[in-house]
Amino acid sequence: MWNLLTFPKSSSKEDKKIIAAIQTIAGFTPSNLAVYRLATIHSSKAKDVSGFRESNERLEYLGDAILGAAVADYLFKKYPFKDEGFLTEIRSRIVNRESLNNLARKIGIATIVQYDHRNTQLQKVILGNTLEALVGAVYLDKGYLRCKKFVIDKLIQPHFDLEIVVSSDTNHKSKVIEWAQRNSKEIKFEINETRHGRHREFSAQVILDGQPFGIGFGLTKKKAEQDASEKTCVMLSI
Repeated sequence: MWNLLTFPKSSSKEDKKIIAAIQTIAGFTPSNLAVYRLATIHSSKAKDVSGFRESNERLEYLGDAILGAAVADYLFKKYPFKDEGFLTEIRSRIVNRESLNNLARKIGIATIVQYDHRNTQLQKVILGNTLEALVGAVYLDKGYLRCKKFVIDKLIQPHFDLEIVVSSDTNHKSKVIEWAQRNSKEIKFEINETRHGRHREFSAQVILDGQPFGIGFGLTKKKAEQDASEKTCVMLSI
């Protein structure tokens, strides 16, 4: 496995691209390029190094925890009189998979992530994961306080209007179920699962009285059901 502290510096075209991207996204120059290089490598492009497949999955795991902590810290201080349930819900809306995928796309993660382009579905699901890996890389390179500043100053404040986040009702599944109950309709969700290597993706379709309505997709059953429900809300003008 690469030694992240001693990996040799490189002036390759790919490394220059990563450095420029980090400068744009985070506002600083990487000190330890190796961790950022690793953060861009999806498992579909991983290579075996001494029996270990080097990809960004470990950094994704770390970044997920650091991102959650930084957002929790920020919300705790911003809303001193709100209870745990409120803080947990707002954090979830900010760091859920769809939100992170959209944020990663906005800030240009797609330009540096390395993945198997033959799988056309992958970019739909890996951008948020790569963003989490990037947060993990910043943490290892700069420490927690600098990483928290990056999360708040470069990710949260410029890209999330918290008033909108707080006021939005994202539980479309509940809306559809309540509509079905009011109108005496039988409702069910048909779920299918597909695999892309080690990653799973789900599809869900809303069925009302045996008739198919919205179909949605997501990395979890819950997300697929919400996506399908949102589309059904549009179809039924709920």
